[in-house]
Amino acid sequence: MAIKSDEISNLIKQRIKDFDVPVLSADVGIVTEIGDGIAQIYGLRNARSLELLEFKGGVRGMALNLEEDAVGAVILGPYEEIREGDEVRTTGGVVQVPVGEALIGRVVNALGEPIDGKGPIKSKETAPVEKVAPGVVTRQPVDTPLQTGLKAVDAMTAIGRGQRELIIGDRQTGKTAIALDTIINQKGQDVICIYVAIGQRAATVAQVADVLDQRGALEYTIIVSATASEPAPLWYIAPYAATSMGEYFMNQGKDVLVVY
Repeated sequence: MAIKSDEISNLIKQRIKDFDVPVLSADVGIVTEIGDGIAQIYGLRNARSLELLEFKGGVRGMALNLEEDAVGAVILGPYEEIREGDEVRTTGGVVQVPVGEALIGRVVNALGEPIDGKGPIKSKETAPVEKVAPGVVTRQPVDTPLQTGLKAVDAMTAIGRGQRELIIGDRQTGKTAIALDTIINQKGQDVICIYVAIGQRAATVAQVADVLDQRGALEYTIIVSATASEPAPLWYIAPYAATSMGEYFMNQGKDVLVVY
């Protein structure tokens, strides 16, 4: 079958017209110093504060210290394979974590990734770990008590929904027990609880999850874990990630108890 030259010409023109190559723009820098999860990077002149960076092997980082010729960044993942001279790229985005109902009942790391073996988290929404806190004018007065279930605490040092409370004590004096009892006591109170474990052993976090599960409290609780074996930058980012998760429910009109 003969093909006319004008048909071939029109086909080529249409293919050229439909051909589209996305243009990606990114600053590229070089690692000049690396240690303890902190990297000094030269060349990222247009990097923004708190911007998400991409290191070798897909490891992510966050720009914190912006200098004239260098950027100081925390590495949010394993950094043993990162060496001086490796390339670093900006991404144009910020560090975000998944938020929403899908996280309830799950154990996640500081980046919102599941670590409980229950499969991926099917959340369609994310939130930045760093954002401006609600102003004083937009906050409601503290007028509703948060019952801990401990008579001594509820009678003498009543805690209100919306306030902060510091638990001070030596090791093995029951600080974690008070926090867990408070979470368990929120059953049926329409309160979402977030337990943030920073620098604890993985076995301890597993025990906490088991206790909450046995008492039926995991149904309304999110556990954010940055264990002792993980890089220090994940310890740093864990409370911010948990707060972002809690603020999502706050914006839905729900009360949230966050235990750090």
